[in-house]
Amino acid sequence: MAVRRVARHADVAAVLDSPEVAALIRDIEGLKLRKRRGYGTRTLIGACLVRTIYALQTWTRTVQLIEEHAALADAIGGTPSEWACYRFMAKLREHSSALAECVDRIAESLRVELPDYGRDVAIDASDMPAYANGMRLVSKNGPERERFSDPDASWGHRSAVSTRRGGGFYGYRLHLAVCTRTGLPLAWRVETARNHESRYVAPLLDTIHGRGLQPETCAMDKGYCNNRVFAETRERGCVPIISLRKGQPIPLDRIAYNSPEWKRLYRGRAAVEREFAGLKTHYGLTPLRTRGLPRVAVHADLTMIARLGQALSRARAVRLAA
Repeated sequence: MAVRRVARHADVAAVLDSPEVAALIRDIEGLKLRKRRGYGTRTLIGACLVRTIYALQTWTRTVQLIEEHAALADAIGGTPSEWACYRFMAKLREHSSALAECVDRIAESLRVELPDYGRDVAIDASDMPAYANGMRLVSKNGPERERFSDPDASWGHRSAVSTRRGGGFYGYRLHLAVCTRTGLPLAWRVETARNHESRYVAPLLDTIHGRGLQPETCAMDKGYCNNRVFAETRERGCVPIISLRKGQPIPLDRIAYNSPEWKRLYRGRAAVEREFAGLKTHYGLTPLRTRGLPRVAVHADLTMIARLGQALSRARAVRLAA
């Protein structure tokens, strides 16, 4: 297992050395987040990338992995302590706009490397169970709980997946827009579980447009089938590719409902499901080991920066090798 993981240190170095992440490091250094002498910003950002690319849930395991492998420590420029990582994350949450600007730069570069990036979009939401006990009662038939370890989380409903039963869960939802042609994330948003997924179609499409992308179609499942979502999607220049509920009138769009082209585009919606699985399994998006909406949102942002930065560095390597 260790040998397989160490082979990824080249990916960490490639993302760190990319112009987009180098600009993030300069931006953070300009904010002067560090109040004491110690580990450099590049080393701390590198530790964040290690935690994501190696799918590690805690800073303790991340630091242990860096300590064990000299090549990984050389790639990020040192071995920070877990307490330095905690302090850095606390400061980074106060300046999360620097992460958003980094994502904008990566999206712009991906558009150059991958011309089809952002042309066809799929949107969906997935559960992120909280690192907390959200039960209303302290015990069976006992008093109501007065203090929650994660008060920002809320109860929501999720569907069954594989052997996991559907039903209620306590936590957050990741609302995600994915390019169906490249399989890469375009925009995302973390909200509490009680908020319905259909409320975030317009904000996600606005974020995509703000990054200079012009999607032509947007595929969504039956949970998004309502007149508001259809209208918001069309207002933003997208053709909604949505499975209709029983009794819903067939929309009159340039891509006819249930036509071969419509079915092809709707099959592309599987890209967002694959991305959810990849982010949770291979990039450590879940299980959560942090509490509070701001912390979970920054955790998601860093995960996406690692995911997109890795894809960008590989696309550049393929172009240079051709």
